Amino acid sequence: MKTTTTVILLSVSTALGGCTLLQPVDDPVPARLDELERRMQAIERIVKNQSLVNLTQQVGSMERRGDEIQGRVETLEHSAGTTTERQRQLYADLDQRIQELESSLRASNAVSVMEGGSLSPGQLPVPGGSDRDNYQAAFELLKEQRYEAAAMAFQQFLLTYPDSELADNAQYWLAESHYVTQKFSDALGAFEVVIRDFPRSRKVPDALLKMGYCNYELKRWEAARMSLTRVQEDYEDTTAARLAGQRLQRMAEEGV
Repeated sequence: MKTTTTVILLSVSTALGGCTLLQPVDDPVPARLDELERRMQAIERIVKNQSLVNLTQQVGSMERRGDEIQGRVETLEHSAGTTTERQRQLYADLDQRIQELESSLRASNAVSVMEGGSLSPGQLPVPGGSDRDNYQAAFELLKEQRYEAAAMAFQQFLLTYPDSELADNAQYWLAESHYVTQKFSDALGAFEVVIRDFPRSRKVPDALLKMGYCNYELKRWEAARMSLTRVQEDYEDTTAARLAGQRLQRMAEEGV
């Protein structure tokens, strides 16, 4: 029994000793796994980098297309704006030409009406026309030296358009129509209206000068001298002041 046990123990010892002497070879699986892991990471990096490149290229392409579209939109907007502006200018030009033709037609009608004779009392040169149309027609009569018709036209103008911005001019030329026909008393009263009713008018210096002329013709020397002196004092450095000085000098030379 003892011998048998000894044999068994020796056999176990021999087996264990064999195990100690035979070292196992290194397992290749973990190394292969590490290598595969590294290769996988490298591939992922490549794929990732390639995706970024593609994405960047796509973004750049989209930006270029966006710029092209924006450029086209701006071109279209500019073209549309230019077209609109041209249409507006053409419309304004056409409207102005139509107004000029209408004004010329009304003036022609006024002349044709007045060529047959003088105006009737209460008749405008351009019936149905604007204040500017009638003022221009009356002024044309004055330039044509048709003073009676001009005076009547300006009188009716002032009755019809008392608030017109041309009323001060109309009043002045009404007075001038009387002056050139040597109706000095009528002219004097009409020039006084300019000064009284339109004190801010640019015609005031000329009206005051003509008042001096009218009084001179009426031999009202003191009144003439007062009007002419007032022109010099209140409106110096004007043509009216220069003419007033010339008339005052003439009066001095004449001894009146």
